[in-house]
Amino acid sequence: MMIINLVEDTKGSNCLNEHGLSFYIETEKHKLLVDSGATDMFIHNADVLGVDLTQVDIFILSHGHYDHAGGLPAFAEINPKAKIYLKDTVGGDYYHISSQSKKYIGIDKNIMKLPQIIRVQGSLEIDDELFLFTDLNGERYPKWSNRELKQKVGNTYIQDTFSHEQCLVIRQEEHQTLLSGCAHNGILSILDRYYQLFGIYPQTVISGFHMMKSSDYTQEEVDHIRQTAYELLETKALFYTGHCTGQKAFDIMKEIMGDRLQAFHSGSHLEI
Repeated sequence: MMIINLVEDTKGSNCLNEHGLSFYIETEKHKLLVDSGATDMFIHNADVLGVDLTQVDIFILSHGHYDHAGGLPAFAEINPKAKIYLKDTVGGDYYHISSQSKKYIGIDKNIMKLPQIIRVQGSLEIDDELFLFTDLNGERYPKWSNRELKQKVGNTYIQDTFSHEQCLVIRQEEHQTLLSGCAHNGILSILDRYYQLFGIYPQTVISGFHMMKSSDYTQEEVDHIRQTAYELLETKALFYTGHCTGQKAFDIMKEIMGDRLQAFHSGSHLEI
């Protein structure tokens, strides 16, 4: 299996970068696109990297935020045949609300009108290679990172529970790879759910950890980041991260996890 990071927050391999995420994946049976960044920048980077997006047969949307779905309309134009798997709740009204501003961060509503979309309501086995799961309890996540993320219901803004989040499992004989977008429900919660489903942990995990923070971390937050790193080590998996993890959090975790934690930038290439 080959995985290429088409766009991410940090530069790499002559590729452009933006606050967003998109992966191109080739398996034995499929050519996949997981997320599409905030704009059509991933298409430019695909051209630079020699990736033919017209050959993609399946698109997976990790959750209903613009920085993962912003380029989807452009992808649908150049590839109207690929099936698009998205959680049935991704079309909600999702906002980032702080004391200074209120910003809509949901997806383009026209995406929900595309004829090739497949609305996923729960776990879904696409075939013997690909499996989607949801039903994440969100009990173990960095609470500070989601505090300002809301959903508008009627005239009220409520805390987003991220019911629109789904994760992809790619199965290759004895090796299983788990992909998540931002792990808003918490990477530990996601791994808990994975273990419930499969009775083991994946060998490879590719995900943002949504620990980014512009201000300094409190001691409680640092302790949470460190505890997360120790628990990730216990799974014996190899982790690749970026996008919403944040450099400060990455550095704290890297001290604990060493080679078991790797950064995955725009243009990065991984073979499994």
